[in-house]
Amino acid sequence: MKYPIGIQTFEQIIEDGYIYVDKTELVYRLVSEGKIYFLSRPRRFGKSLLLSTLKSYYQGKKELFKGLGIEKLEKEWKKYPIFHIDFNGGNFKNPGELKSTLEQYVKIWEEEYKIQSNESLGIGVRFKEVLRRVHEQTGLRAVVLVDEYDKPLLDVLDTSPELEEEHRNILKGFFSTFKAADEHLKFVFLTGVTKFSQISVFSGFNQPDDISMNTDYESLCGITQEELENYFEEPIEEMAESEKYTREEMLLRLKEEYDGYHFGKKLTDIYNPFSILNAFKGKSIEPYWTRTGNPEYLLRLLAKSEKRITDYVGNYYAVQ
Repeated sequence: MKYPIGIQTFEQIIEDGYIYVDKTELVYRLVSEGKIYFLSRPRRFGKSLLLSTLKSYYQGKKELFKGLGIEKLEKEWKKYPIFHIDFNGGNFKNPGELKSTLEQYVKIWEEEYKIQSNESLGIGVRFKEVLRRVHEQTGLRAVVLVDEYDKPLLDVLDTSPELEEEHRNILKGFFSTFKAADEHLKFVFLTGVTKFSQISVFSGFNQPDDISMNTDYESLCGITQEELENYFEEPIEEMAESEKYTREEMLLRLKEEYDGYHFGKKLTDIYNPFSILNAFKGKSIEPYWTRTGNPEYLLRLLAKSEKRITDYVGNYYAVQ
């Protein structure tokens, strides 16, 4: 069994024969029932893979979805113009990085669709013009996918008030495009690890449908208990043998270590996919997720708090 550790491209996972936990029926429900969405999930939880899956779907790549749940649901498989913005790789502690990143994206799209660039205009206005012209050229509304929209803010939050305010204003102006260009948009999906208030970032466009704690989509990212047992029966048995556990003991051990996430009122247990895949590949229970890096902003918050980390552990907090 091939585990797609570090692979976030749906097309590569399918074509190279990696195991894929089928979320496509939920993807079809998502695209069929709404237009503008926001989803918050922790890092290493499959957000980028979800956007890649949406991208392949809107590219009309029917062959990639053979045998998956969406195959029997989707009949048209149209190819839409797609605008994918990924903030993962940027270091937004550098002044000007955010503006430069967005300008580069828009410049590439202008060149791709042979649109005369007017750099005297704001970046949001230029993006709106791209969406309008593409709609005219193709006869199809555009799809916009934004990965880790909040990284430009989290990189500087509580460390550089001037840069933080600049980033808020840039993002607010850029996202206002989605309201101004609504008639040219088919679908918009934004992901992040946290949601900033609508006043600070999202107020410039039609408020997205926040499905972060929506029970219908709580398993959109991550692995449920049912999926764990259905897709990973073989590695569960292999790992149990390696650890000298029974199958039931192994399942309990995995549950104790990796399923501590809930994203809806049903409180469905959700396993962190990065940890599970690494555990099966290495046949060992280890703190894989925490080794991938520190949640820098959380550490800054804790440093400023009067409470100790032990004061938070074991308590329940209402979702705001």
